[in-house]
Amino acid sequence: MTTPVSSKAILPQDRRRFLSATGSAFAALLASGCTTGSGGRQALASASAFGGYGDLVPDPAGLLDLPPGFSYKVVSKLGDTMSDGLKVPDAADGMGCFDLGNGKLALVRNHELVPRPQYFQDIPEGFDRVEGKAVMPGGTTTIVLDAKTLEVEKEYYSLAGTVRNCAGGITPWGSWLSCEEAVFSASDKNEHDHGWVFEVPADAGKLVNPEPLKAMGRFNHEAACVDPETGIVYLTEDRGDSLLYRFIPKVPGKLAEGGQLQALALVNGITDGRNHDGVTITTGDMHEVRWIDLDNVEAPEDDLRKRGAAKGGLVLARGEGIWMGEGELYFACTSGGAAKLGQIFKLVPGRGKRSDALQLFFESESKDQFNYGDNLTVQSNGHLIVCEDQYGETVDNYLRGITPDGNAYPFARLRIQTEPAGACFSPDGKVLFVNAYSPTQTLAITGPWFA
Repeated sequence: MTTPVSSKAILPQDRRRFLSATGSAFAALLASGCTTGSGGRQALASASAFGGYGDLVPDPAGLLDLPPGFSYKVVSKLGDTMSDGLKVPDAADGMGCFDLGNGKLALVRNHELVPRPQYFQDIPEGFDRVEGKAVMPGGTTTIVLDAKTLEVEKEYYSLAGTVRNCAGGITPWGSWLSCEEAVFSASDKNEHDHGWVFEVPADAGKLVNPEPLKAMGRFNHEAACVDPETGIVYLTEDRGDSLLYRFIPKVPGKLAEGGQLQALALVNGITDGRNHDGVTITTGDMHEVRWIDLDNVEAPEDDLRKRGAAKGGLVLARGEGIWMGEGELYFACTSGGAAKLGQIFKLVPGRGKRSDALQLFFESESKDQFNYGDNLTVQSNGHLIVCEDQYGETVDNYLRGITPDGNAYPFARLRIQTEPAGACFSPDGKVLFVNAYSPTQTLAITGPWFA
């Protein structure tokens, strides 16, 4: 789901074309905001030799250190009054960027909030309420920006009444999938179960009618990405014994019409990819994938991952950020690896022509490579940008770059004790947007990106 230099995310007026796409039209979607740029493998080869942008320059404001030639702008922060009269909420996490046309960008931003008194606002509508009164504080806000000046033109709540909206993913048809990283049931204090995915159009303009996409499963959701050629949605789960899921919709682009949820397994019989108790998966090796059909996906017992593992599903260590590249997708396992510092896997969908294949693309061996990789995105040159998520050891969390051949380098250092989150590129590839999680700040980073 990267945003290439030469293309745009699919606009609202293009949805009909997507939804009626044939195989050839789906192929055209490879130029959408869900793939890497048009430079192709030749560009990726040169990107592999890249060694980083240089030593980071200390930020006089004490917020974000960047390489020479790069700068940032704060476009939104906690407590700002938005266009709807509500305040920008805290805990800014996953985020996606969309081209709305006419020189406008939209950022749809998750807020990973749970029901605590300090987080409630007087929001009139939402999916669920606490004791029939206050709307649950999780959800999304949308920021509409001028694409050239990066000035905010509108900012508003777009999803409310959900809980712990952690990450999610952009779709080729111009919406954001916002994922709840919380599984709790309806009770005398709240009307609805939680643990769902919700869809938010990038051009909503107001609070959406929140409808959980229940066929996509109820579990500790983290992030999602869509293969633009098939419409299949891939989903991560933030648990120490998580699985990787995929959702095959009955109708591509119409997730609310249902489909089949599956869990990833390996043909060779390996069932644990964490590498915690000896290496079971070696970096660089490719493994043939099979998919396990799951039933009872609304999982009232919160046991979906356990049932999938019992059928041979590959167990992973805290699946978090996931993003589509050029014909493959990457996902982070935050505490995976022998050093428990994090892994990144690459999944290559066969798209009906061959079996899917899984590779352990990167495993951190030291905190200097990265320490607890969480949200990630893929740049048009094939580089990954990974957000670190560690607390308590040092003040700093980094944005780490990783080249197509697996070399890590520091791109930026966040100087306050919180995590960077929601990294995503503008559709022209010129701006990297990222959140400082708490207190919420959304930054726009520009500079001499390596092409």
